[in-house]
Amino acid sequence: MTQPAPVRRGHPRPRPPLLCAALQLAEAGVPVLPLREGKVPFGNCPACAKNACGGRPNMKSAGTCQCPYVCHAWAAATTDTRVITSPAWAPTWRQAVSLAYHPGGAGLTVVDLDNAAAVAWARETLPATRTVPTTRGEHWIYRGVMRSSNAVRPGVDVKSSMQYARWLGPGDGHMADLPSAVRALVAREETTPARGRVVSSVPERATWDRTVATGCRHTEHYVRTGLERGLAMVRSHTESGAGSQAFGVARFLAVQHAKCPGPCGLDVIAGEIVAAAVLVGVPEPYARRAVANGLETRSERAA
Repeated sequence: MTQPAPVRRGHPRPRPPLLCAALQLAEAGVPVLPLREGKVPFGNCPACAKNACGGRPNMKSAGTCQCPYVCHAWAAATTDTRVITSPAWAPTWRQAVSLAYHPGGAGLTVVDLDNAAAVAWARETLPATRTVPTTRGEHWIYRGVMRSSNAVRPGVDVKSSMQYARWLGPGDGHMADLPSAVRALVAREETTPARGRVVSSVPERATWDRTVATGCRHTEHYVRTGLERGLAMVRSHTESGAGSQAFGVARFLAVQHAKCPGPCGLDVIAGEIVAAAVLVGVPEPYARRAVANGLETRSERAA
C-alpha cells in the first residue's frame, strides 16, 4: 500500500532587519518609515503623485488621503504595526536601505549637526543631551516638539514636526528637555510682503553663463551641467526636504569654485537654486538663507 507523501510545511520567510527594527520602534511609540537609496523617502504611488489626493490628514495642508502605501514622505510614518507589516508596505521593505522616524510624532526634536565644526559649536552653545553619531557629525536629541527648519546655521538642521530623521540607534546620554537656545535657532520668517507682491513670488532671475564668471577656471559646459543636475535634485523634493537639498547643492557647487580666482557668478547660481526651491513650495526667505549658508563653504574651504 502506498504511503501518503508527508506534507512539507515551509518556514515563514524571515523579516528584513530594517523591518524588525521598525516594529520595535513602533511598539515603543516612535513613528517609522523606510528610506530608499539616497536616504530619501519612497515616491508617491500614481494616485498620490503630485499630491493629487490632497495629502495626508496630518499634513500642513490637511487632506483626506487614506492611501495604504508609503506615500507623502514623513507623513507616512506610523506606529501601527498592521500598516508596517501590510502587503502594501512589503515591497518597500525589500528595497529599503535605511530607516527613518518622525521626531515630532515621538515628542522629540533632533538637532542634526552635519560636520565637526557644527558639533563643536553645539558643545559650546547647547545643553548636553542624548547624542547619536552620524556619518559626518551627530544628532542631538531633545524632549519636546517645535517647528522644523533646515540650514539654521552652517551644518545645522532642526528636525521635529513635519520632518523625518534617519534612525541610527538609541544614542548615549540622558535626554534633556528642549532648550530655548534650540527654539531660538528657528526664527519666524518675515511674512509681510512688499506692496503688490506675493510672499513666495520669485522675480525674474539671470541665468548663469560665462559672461558673469570671468574669473572661473571651469568651462561653461562643466558648470551648467553640474548646476542643472543640482536644480533637478531640488525640484524633485516636492513633498519635503527641498530647502535642505538647496543647501546641499549650494554647498557642493561652492566647493567646486573654492580654488577659482573669481568672480565665478555665484550670486547668479544662488538665484537659480533659490528659484528652484521656491517652485516646490519653500518660502523664499528660507530658501535664500539655506543657499547663502551653503555658499559659505567656498570661503571656509578657501581659507
